Amino acid sequence: MQHHVSLKPFNTFGLPATARRMAVITSDADVRRVLDDPRLGRAPKFVLGGGSNVVFTRDLIDEVVLKVEVAGMAVVDDGARAAIVEVGAGERWHDVVCWTLAQGLPGLENLALIPGTAGAAPVQNIGAYGLELQDRFHSLDAVDLVTGRAVTLDAARCEFGYRDSVFKRALAGRAVITRVRLALPKPWQPVLGYLDLARKQQETGVAEPDAQTIFDWVCAIRRAKLPDPADIGNAGSFFKNPIVSPEQCQDIIGRDPHVVHYLLPDGRYKLAAGWLIDACGWKGKTIGHAGVYAQQALVLVNRGGASGAEVRTLATAIQESVYGRFGIRLEAEPVII
Repeated sequence: MQHHVSLKPFNTFGLPATARRMAVITSDADVRRVLDDPRLGRAPKFVLGGGSNVVFTRDLIDEVVLKVEVAGMAVVDDGARAAIVEVGAGERWHDVVCWTLAQGLPGLENLALIPGTAGAAPVQNIGAYGLELQDRFHSLDAVDLVTGRAVTLDAARCEFGYRDSVFKRALAGRAVITRVRLALPKPWQPVLGYLDLARKQQETGVAEPDAQTIFDWVCAIRRAKLPDPADIGNAGSFFKNPIVSPEQCQDIIGRDPHVVHYLLPDGRYKLAAGWLIDACGWKGKTIGHAGVYAQQALVLVNRGGASGAEVRTLATAIQESVYGRFGIRLEAEPVII
């Protein structure tokens, strides 16, 4: 158990906060040791992975921070229809993508360069460039923070939704994920429906890219749009792309014909939150030391010395601005604590 730990190195926004108590978790047994401790067992728990989806606005005094560092990557079943890969929850997600490609097991290339850890991926149901984690998910292992029992959940029990899962609702604060298993389908089929990837096909003239080529394209696209947290603190895309009814979409198009929107299979529309924010004039603006990234309005950044309160104030101002103009309430992706 570590005491009075600065959390600034453990969140990609680089926000100042202190954990009064932090336990490093490398196995299920580490979780149970915390739960069995009479001083810690009843205290609320805060599960911390790579810190890429959290905004700290205060010190964590009452909570015990569980810093998940479970390691390991292995193929546990190389079947005819899919290869099942098991990874420790503390592994960096991008490292998992790279490792699977190196093993000759494509399928995750569209999710390259997404920050965070493997254990956080199902919590957020991460997604990018036409693919979501649920499309490649098999199952996960977790420890119940109330009973201490190990549980295994399949996709149905994870209740995946758009940037959502049961871990953000019924199991929020009640479980810590220790291992994740992914199903990489055979034969592999590229996912190329996303506009940016279609543009890359046109630019390069590559009609049938392999997985490594798609990986390279995705990395290039992300690096051009999104800042590296090592250079400027951020948590990636800060707001979810709102999903609206056809009637809402037509109403907005009637007022702003250039609004970026995508038809979903269920007939609803996904609006580009970055476009909405940019249309409200926020790109490049700052409040205190927190700002909106000049190259991508969907990303909020720490311009140096920002506090979590400043980030929250900026996010709230953006939400109010977008609602005032479009009648759309943006929802933040990171956990704000």
